[in-house]
Amino acid sequence: MIMGSILLLGLFFFPLWNIELGAPQYPEPLGLNIHINGLQGQSEFDIQNIDNLNHYIGMKTLPKPEDMWEFTVFPIVVGSMAAIGVLIGLLGYFDKLAYYWFFGWLAVMTILGVLGMYDFNAWLIDYGTNLDPKAIMKLQNPDGTPMSYKPPLLGHEKMLNFDAYSYPRLGAYLMMVGMFLTLMAGFMGWKTRGKKVKSITNGTLATN
Repeated sequence: MIMGSILLLGLFFFPLWNIELGAPQYPEPLGLNIHINGLQGQSEFDIQNIDNLNHYIGMKTLPKPEDMWEFTVFPIVVGSMAAIGVLIGLLGYFDKLAYYWFFGWLAVMTILGVLGMYDFNAWLIDYGTNLDPKAIMKLQNPDGTPMSYKPPLLGHEKMLNFDAYSYPRLGAYLMMVGMFLTLMAGFMGWKTRGKKVKSITNGTLATN
């Protein structure tokens, strides 16, 4: 439980997600690493180049940390959950808390993760569909509706001559391993409790 909680801190050092854009005119794909406290280009000028491309089709510039409340709140939430998880693990180690506290922490972390993904997808939708009507290029779908440039939440999608790829990165994998360890800790606590109850029951029957 303690190790699982500590692995959450990897989100402060490694990217959570990555979106990569590849096209024939870019020998090296443009990449965007998404951290819990801001965005960072995969290479030095990637953010600048992505913003330049987006300008032609009316997409907004990529947000800075101060432009989105998530980049302020997410580090606080992750740090708090890591600290609470370590505390629960320590109290569990000294038999001050039962195993279901491990499952409770995991349930809260899972809910927060789902909400985070929902918020991320909502940002992608707004980023790819809320376009400037005065954009230089105004492309439409066959039915006449404005074309969406929303990158995929997960996987690959073709957008004009670009191949967009969106996948988790090391920070997300560390978080998933941490949550798996927490799940194992809960099951171990549950099994240990079952053995204790059985032992106490057998001891009582033997005494009687």
